[in-house]
Amino acid sequence: MSRHPQALHGTTILAVRRDGRAAIAGDGQVTLGQTVMKHTARKLRRLHNGQVLAGFAGSAADGLALFSRFEAKIEEYRGSLERAAVELSKEWRTDRVLRRLEAFLVVSDRESSFLLSGAGDVIAPDDGIVAVGSGAPYALAAARALIRHTSMDAGTLALEAMKIAAQICVYTNDTITVETLGP
Repeated sequence: MSRHPQALHGTTILAVRRDGRAAIAGDGQVTLGQTVMKHTARKLRRLHNGQVLAGFAGSAADGLALFSRFEAKIEEYRGSLERAAVELSKEWRTDRVLRRLEAFLVVSDRESSFLLSGAGDVIAPDDGIVAVGSGAPYALAAARALIRHTSMDAGTLALEAMKIAAQICVYTNDTITVETLGP
C-alpha cells in the first residue's frame, strides 16, 4: 500500500470511551523497514480547547498535516466531531494533494470516536473502542476484554491495552502516551 520502498510501521493508536470519559493512547515507536528510528515519538494531540483528542498512524509528516486540517475543521464546525470528521474525509478523498497522504486519523471526544482514512472512511465503533496501526488488532482485543471484565477507567484501560499490544507487536513499543477527557 505504501509508495515508499520501505514501508513505515511502528504505530499503534487506541481510543476508548467509558462512563462519560474518553482516552486516546499511542506508542512512541517509529520504524523504517527493519530499523527502529525513534522510541519516543508523540502521535497524539488535544484539539478544540482540549475537548477533542486525536492520534495518527502512518507517515509522521502526513499525520501532522492531518492534525492541522482536522483542527481547522473542528473549529469551523464549532466542536461538532462528526461533522468535522465527515468534512475532512470528503476533502481528503477528493483533494489531489491530500489523497497522497499515507496516514490514518483517530479522533474522539466524550460522546463519539471515529477512524478516518484517505479512502473516505469515517468509521464510528459500536463499542466506543477504535484502534489503528501495526498493533491495532492486539490493542483492540485487549481493550475489549478489559472493558468487559474490569472496572478500569478509560485512561487506565487504554494504557493497559497498549501495554499488552506492545508485548505482542514488534512495531509497537511500551513508551506509551495517554490523553484523557472527562469529569
